[in-house]
Amino acid sequence: MNLKNSQLEVDNWIKEHGVRYFNELTNMAQLTEEVGEVARIIARRYGEQSEKESDKNKDLGEELADVVFVVLCLANQTGIDLQAAFDKKMDLKSIRDKDRHKNNEKLK
Repeated sequence: MNLKNSQLEVDNWIKEHGVRYFNELTNMAQLTEEVGEVARIIARRYGEQSEKESDKNKDLGEELADVVFVVLCLANQTGIDLQAAFDKKMDLKSIRDKDRHKNNEKLK
């Protein structure tokens, strides 16, 4: 997945179908809502809570895609090149955490 292309695709969709971006605070609230939907599926499907019948057909991939969509919207409207930010973060994690997890006794 190329984040730069995904940002352009979302921007084109917003301009064609969405009229305009919701403001940043609205999108932040939407992001929270979407992450909550992901958490509900994970908690019930993989955690100790039983899954309600009405949740059994929920598509985790679709809910994760909703999260990505809103993140891309927020990046677009705040002028963030998410591909550059992600690449920078991966470089940082590769240096900072190079041996951290390998040396974590809890993960062995």
